[in-house]
Amino acid sequence: MLGLMMNEPLRIAGLLEHAAKWHSTTEIVSRLTEGGIHRYTYHAAHQRAKQLANVLTELGVQNGDRIGTLAWNNHRHFELYYGVSGIGAVCHTINPRLFPEQLVYIINHAADRFLFFDLTFLPLVEKLAPLCPKVEAWVLMTDRAHMPTASALPDIRCYEDLLAAHSAEFTWPDFDENTASSLCYTSGTTDQPKGVLYSHRSTVLHSYAAGLPDCFNCSARDVILPVVPMFHVNAWGIPYLAPLIGCKLVLPGPGLDAASLFELFEQEHVTFSAGVPTIWFGLLTFMREKKARFSTLKQMIVGGASCPPALLKAFDDELGVHIRHAWGMSETSPLGTVNSSKSSQLSLSPDEQFAISTKQGRSIFGIDMKIVDDHDQELPHDGVAFGDLLVRGPFVAGGYYESDNRSQFTADGWFRTGDVATIDPEGFMNITDRSKDVIKSGGEWISSIDLENLAIAHPSIAEAAVIGLPHPKWSERPLLVVVRKPDTEVSQEELLLFFDGKVASWWKPDAVEFVEQLPHTATGKLLKTKLRQDFAGYEFP
Repeated sequence: MLGLMMNEPLRIAGLLEHAAKWHSTTEIVSRLTEGGIHRYTYHAAHQRAKQLANVLTELGVQNGDRIGTLAWNNHRHFELYYGVSGIGAVCHTINPRLFPEQLVYIINHAADRFLFFDLTFLPLVEKLAPLCPKVEAWVLMTDRAHMPTASALPDIRCYEDLLAAHSAEFTWPDFDENTASSLCYTSGTTDQPKGVLYSHRSTVLHSYAAGLPDCFNCSARDVILPVVPMFHVNAWGIPYLAPLIGCKLVLPGPGLDAASLFELFEQEHVTFSAGVPTIWFGLLTFMREKKARFSTLKQMIVGGASCPPALLKAFDDELGVHIRHAWGMSETSPLGTVNSSKSSQLSLSPDEQFAISTKQGRSIFGIDMKIVDDHDQELPHDGVAFGDLLVRGPFVAGGYYESDNRSQFTADGWFRTGDVATIDPEGFMNITDRSKDVIKSGGEWISSIDLENLAIAHPSIAEAAVIGLPHPKWSERPLLVVVRKPDTEVSQEELLLFFDGKVASWWKPDAVEFVEQLPHTATGKLLKTKLRQDFAGYEFP
């Protein structure tokens, strides 16, 4: 027997339609690439998204066509999220921080018909265009006054001119909620990037999950500023969450330096933000130097990489801002877990509560997870056993775009995340390493992440990485590679002494190497494959 409910499909355009109707005067504020601040409302954004839909329709864009973007967090990019997906096409957000070879591969693999880009990326696009023959036209996301007088692009069009020539009269079409909506490629540190193809249904369900109290815990009363880029896993779903709950949305554009962010936080009375640890480290340094405090910002989400406990404590103790850990990946849309305390934990001591807060958190509704051993046998949730983390759910990828690669998927439908983790009896998951980064010394596992977090807690260390290198007796031993803070000094002996009493003696790195900088992926993660190449043949003292 089926229920007697209306069969109304879950579609992305419905999110903006809802905000335009019920939160019509709520603002979307953007820092523009051209300079200055742009302000308009959800109602105006919906009108312009419909103008864009008319533009795309006249250009002959069909259901399932891929439309690429190379853009910052701004109102035009927001319009593309809805105008493209709303007509049944696929909004393909491209990470401009990837290597040029990867960008060419991604654009060609996705077969993008049109590509929209910000003024910042004009020199990059001029280099890419000759290598991307499938792109029919390149659209510069600016107004006529800021169009270049000369360009190497064969067919460059002006975004604002296109919109001005079209009406806002448009009816969003009906189609199946499982229709593809957007496409993101993984950063691809060891092989070619892989495409994760989201659906309207998965995106709307993910948006509902993000809005739960134990997830982002935001409402129409909040002001959200996503520092995480809209080209990185859909800004963790915030451009969809914001209209769903009807909150004010502040988009920082290219101004991701600490001074620009602080100015926007204060000027727009931001209450919530989300970003990677490197952003928050920079902001913390700025706040300390300026002896500044936030007047409205109360909570942040940190993800994308493990957050050192020292950063969590500094924001809480010094700035009165509560940072919560989250974990996810492109394949989980991206939210998987968020660290929110249970009522039973509120009576614990401050130290015990802080220890829990350093974990990646509990699974949100829509994410099932388990840890398994090398034979795919499930391990207990005792907080001690650690194994490969597997997930499944309605907004978890079931395959990759235009790929037969099934190596990360089990026969019974689980996705292998590539992370090694523990899960405690209360359901809190803690990433101990990437499966390819875990150090196996004398048959025992050592967590490189735990060692890195300890190293960063040293007052003279700006950044740290730990890699396992071959050892004649123990198979592998940890090498600590660090970047000192400016105008500081610390020796190998002093730094290794810092680990005493904090980890088991056999976990301590065997040696320390000091470098000017560490290699990173396009999304800011440590590139340990490069470090292993750099230190190939290394001999421990």
